[in-house]
Amino acid sequence: MTQPLKLPFYAKLACILVSLISFAYIFCITKDILTPVLLAFLFAVLLLPIFTFLNTKLKLPRHLAAIICMAVFLSFIVGILVFISYQVTYMANDFDTIKKNANSFIIEIHKFIRENFEISIGDQKKYLDSVTKDSVKNGQAKLGSAIISISDVLLDSTIIIIYTFLFLIYKEHFKLFLAKLISKENHSILKDILSQIKVSINNYIVSLIIEMIVVSVLTGLGLWIIGIKYFILLGLITGILNLIPYIGILVAGIITVLASLTGSAEISMILGILIVNIIVQFIDNNLLVPLIINTKVEINAFVSIMGIIVGGAAAGISGMFLAIPLLAILKIIFDRIESLEPWGYLMGNHIPRKFAWRVRRTKTQE
Repeated sequence: MTQPLKLPFYAKLACILVSLISFAYIFCITKDILTPVLLAFLFAVLLLPIFTFLNTKLKLPRHLAAIICMAVFLSFIVGILVFISYQVTYMANDFDTIKKNANSFIIEIHKFIRENFEISIGDQKKYLDSVTKDSVKNGQAKLGSAIISISDVLLDSTIIIIYTFLFLIYKEHFKLFLAKLISKENHSILKDILSQIKVSINNYIVSLIIEMIVVSVLTGLGLWIIGIKYFILLGLITGILNLIPYIGILVAGIITVLASLTGSAEISMILGILIVNIIVQFIDNNLLVPLIINTKVEINAFVSIMGIIVGGAAAGISGMFLAIPLLAILKIIFDRIESLEPWGYLMGNHIPRKFAWRVRRTKTQE
């Protein structure tokens, strides 16, 4: 039996860093291919309990169980989209009111700028006209890119659905592939890693759904209190967009402000919306995220923020969404491999109360 090769610390560190950089580089150059695969993997893990129940308990064929899982999943997504589109269509009936209130709001902004920054309304309009002309020049290009983006989203959505279906069908096939890669004496570790990954991803996605529901309810309740007309729709949109770190809540705030113009153009209403969003975000960041999400994935805030930033830079919004579950998977793997255990601890959220160096004292010879 061959003995494992023992390397010095600097050699191990170099190998680990080179491996991580290589994986990151491969992901960056193949993100358009890997991102749908990773998203499909997350959805497949989420649907796995339903698939296992249908296939194992009810003895349904594998393909039929996968089809039922996908039908349930798509019905949930389509139901939300239908509700949002219905509410948006209902909101479109107030377009004339929105236009009137928007003009009043713009006039108030013009007056505020003139009184506080001493810029005449005429100069402000000249600047807006120049910006508008530039926007019109680039309008066709932006419209073309928008159409391409929408087509890409539809294509990616279709691919994700197909990949999710295939992940469910070939679940055992992929397990056997991993078992063939790993020596038999390490199969127990592999089994533990796979089971923990399944539990961690399930807990994370369920936690996101719970967070989305709570944020939607709190936002809708706050908007109802201050008198916003479409508080149910706006609360739901805020909860969904809140799943996108950092960017989502800003987009939701802009949509809410625009929707508030169906009622009035008062500054106090805008301030009320901002206060509601700030309070909900305070509750979300200080109560919901620590209690619901961080306790499930066990990733500390420093690593989470860095992962989200790197994921956003590498693959945009999809990368930001994938960052936390991928970090959780890495931590599970690191924790169960002795040479990588310190890196798993670095990613964790366990903070020791104090630390004392244990230094061996050598006896000095007299």
